[in-house]
Amino acid sequence: MTAANEGTRTFGYVRVSTKEQNEARQMIAMQEAGISMENIFVDKQSGKDFDRLAYRRMLRKLRKNDLVFIKSIDRLGRNYEEIQNQWRYLTKEKLVDIVVLDMPLLDTRRGKDLVGTFLSDVVLQVLSFVAENERTTIRLRQAEGIAAARQRGVSFGRPPAPLPENFGEMCRRWRSGSLNLTQAAAACGMPRSSFYYRARAGK
Repeated sequence: MTAANEGTRTFGYVRVSTKEQNEARQMIAMQEAGISMENIFVDKQSGKDFDRLAYRRMLRKLRKNDLVFIKSIDRLGRNYEEIQNQWRYLTKEKLVDIVVLDMPLLDTRRGKDLVGTFLSDVVLQVLSFVAENERTTIRLRQAEGIAAARQRGVSFGRPPAPLPENFGEMCRRWRSGSLNLTQAAAACGMPRSSFYYRARAGK
């Protein structure tokens, strides 16, 4: 089965949320749909909005009657309202067709009549809502996980720089008053604020 009728230009859009994630599964699906590599656009960033370099490049290339493939609706985006707005923009203004490979009902080449359009719109709304709800749930779980880890004493961020060997001695002399803060920090080769913070933290 070919990706489109003869004369129709076909494109594929692939997105993963981070540079560490692997887009191989989506790329295989695009190639199986018959899309040439030069017409597959890949973004490695969040789906929270549509300000994405590869996606914008694809939009500039699209012409009337072109065909865009995506693997699943959440690869297009994660925001319920923006997914629908972008879908309308592609189909109503750019006048291109969209195929969601994981959801055959979302294939705008089929069902161009009123019933078919209505059915596609309903499915799109449901799947867009599910995509955004999943994103919200993931964020909530991440926040809960971080809060629970902090309660267990897990710290986040970069580990503090190692202290100089004479730090303990300089702290004792500073606390005893034999050195002022500037002198103690200078002896350790540290900024005054860093010396003070680490000295207070070690009390």
